[in-house]
Amino acid sequence: MSDSRWTGPASGANPGQVPATSPLDPELCERAVRSRDARFDGWFFVAVTSTGIYCRPSCPARPPKPQNMRFHPSAASAQRAGFRACRRCRPDASPGSPAWNHRADVVARAMRLIADGVVDREGVPGLAAVLGYSPRQIERQLLAELGAGPLALARAQRAQTARLLLETTAMSMGDVATAAGFRSLRAFNGTVREIFAAAPGDLRRRARPATDARPNGQVRARIPAPAAVSPVGAPGALEEASAEVPGEPHGTPGGASNLVAVMTVRLPFRAPLHAASLFGHLVATAVPGVEEWRDGAYRRTMRTPGGHAIIALRPLPDQIACRLALTDVRDLGLVIARCRRLLDLDADPTAVDGQLAADPALAPLVARAPGRRVPRTVDPAEFALRAVIGQQTTVAAARTQAARLVRATGTRVHDPDGGLTHLWPSVTDLARGSGVRLPGPAVRRRAFTGLAAAVAAGDVELGPGGDWDRTRAMLAGLPGIGPWTIETIAMRALGDPDAFAPGDLGVRRGAERLGLPTTPAALLRRAAAWRPWRAYAAQHLLGARAAGVAALPPTAEGPLDL
Repeated sequence: MSDSRWTGPASGANPGQVPATSPLDPELCERAVRSRDARFDGWFFVAVTSTGIYCRPSCPARPPKPQNMRFHPSAASAQRAGFRACRRCRPDASPGSPAWNHRADVVARAMRLIADGVVDREGVPGLAAVLGYSPRQIERQLLAELGAGPLALARAQRAQTARLLLETTAMSMGDVATAAGFRSLRAFNGTVREIFAAAPGDLRRRARPATDARPNGQVRARIPAPAAVSPVGAPGALEEASAEVPGEPHGTPGGASNLVAVMTVRLPFRAPLHAASLFGHLVATAVPGVEEWRDGAYRRTMRTPGGHAIIALRPLPDQIACRLALTDVRDLGLVIARCRRLLDLDADPTAVDGQLAADPALAPLVARAPGRRVPRTVDPAEFALRAVIGQQTTVAAARTQAARLVRATGTRVHDPDGGLTHLWPSVTDLARGSGVRLPGPAVRRRAFTGLAAAVAAGDVELGPGGDWDRTRAMLAGLPGIGPWTIETIAMRALGDPDAFAPGDLGVRRGAERLGLPTTPAALLRRAAAWRPWRAYAAQHLLGARAAGVAALPPTAEGPLDL
């Protein structure tokens, strides 16, 4: 780029090529606000000095005068400057910035960790320790780029979760505060009043008869009264002094459920989203007992700091309906963040499709299936180990082997609504080798146990705050871990949007159908034009061969084709 000004999706520039510290371009931001360009939602927020509110760029209200606009790179920055969230466009509920998922610098890694709840659980020192910086350095870098430090960013996230629960559930105020991550009712009430200019009870009463905003800022039909939530233990009980979350048993021996909170939330995304390919891949590779497709929803179990959760994700035209059952309501924010990560909901399809469509070979595929996402995971360690199981074998065989491992080593859980039976085994148990009896070549068994041991020991960092290049190097040093496995883990476990495995059989077959090179070296050179979105290009290549992972199988409700 010839200058350091910030450019977003409407400018035609590729956001992945924007310098990490680029400031907001006022002229570009003003044009986006005046055109109500929903593609900028989450990229920046506009604060209005004459009203004291901040909005998303696509707010349907009349655009303010230029002299009254102030642009902020985060909701936390606008809140820190004293602005409250707009009641009409709901800027706090906009999709997250795509920058945090396609960047690998320390600010992006910090934002992924904050979304995962690290600050709420371990404080700023815990965040800094994971990133390998001092708390002061983290504070300085986040303030420089986002206008808010880690505590303010985590506070904004808690406020968003609290508003969602107030408006969509009948949970008590104490339970809402606990689930959102607040340590006291006083902090909860004060934050809600400051950010939304309304008491928590007022937000709830207003939501029952009021209109609700779509993810793109348009207003839609009235929402029903808050849905009932199953009893939550010790209503109003809050942790006042410690951020540590006490553990819960991961299963109930007698088969009874210890899921104490059940709720449904809406997950917004930037349109378009090609749900068939996304959910089709998850269903085709699902491990029986841990994952299933039932009644039009992808369902799975997952471990959480407080126990476990069962999630059900149903694709709808303008949102993802997310039904959650938790053993500890304090895990709610973390579970929602991981569901969004699993479905790649914060991606910017305009930027991705725009660049890939410039390639004549990929243009027809992009036109036929705009908005493809990269199916990711709720548990990076789990996926990494499953990738090793899938080395040099078929999808069906990998599922069978993984299911046997789960039955032998996983923790049993009770699913009152379906056929889920287990949690994926903990990496600690797998590192000890208890119950591990993998069939196949000895090199695969050594690779599996070696990776489990390295992850358990902390030698390989697979979490949202990990350094992608360092993790690749550590994986390459393990026995039996080759380029295909490394890039597959980077793509789906680490979330690197530029990960690309040219030796993948499905990718090569898709390339052959398009008349592209099929040898790994030649295909890698050809793929240079797709950077930094090669992981998305791989999804199009997989779709080109019309394999089972490209679309959902027909169900009683018919095939999924949104």
